[in-house]
Amino acid sequence: MPTRTVLETDGQVCPFPLVEAKEAMDGLQPGDELVIDFDCTQATEAIPRWAAENGYPVTDYARRGDASWTITVQKA
Repeated sequence: MPTRTVLETDGQVCPFPLVEAKEAMDGLQPGDELVIDFDCTQATEAIPRWAAENGYPVTDYARRGDASWTITVQKA
C-alpha cells in the first residue's frame, strides 16, 4: 500500500526545500506520495518543474496562507 510522507520545509530558504524533496523522494517507493510544505517563493516554480522533469505526477498543489504552499508529488 502506498505511503504518504510529509516534508516540512517552512522557514528554509531556496534551494533547500527542493534539495530536501529530492533526498526524501529517493527513499520512497513507486506510488508513494511526498507532501512538501514550503514558504520559499522560488520553490513555487522549482518543485513543480523538478517533478515534471522526473515524471512525478503532482496530485495536489495549494496555497496555505499569504506566503506558504503545499504540493503533493507522487513517485512514479
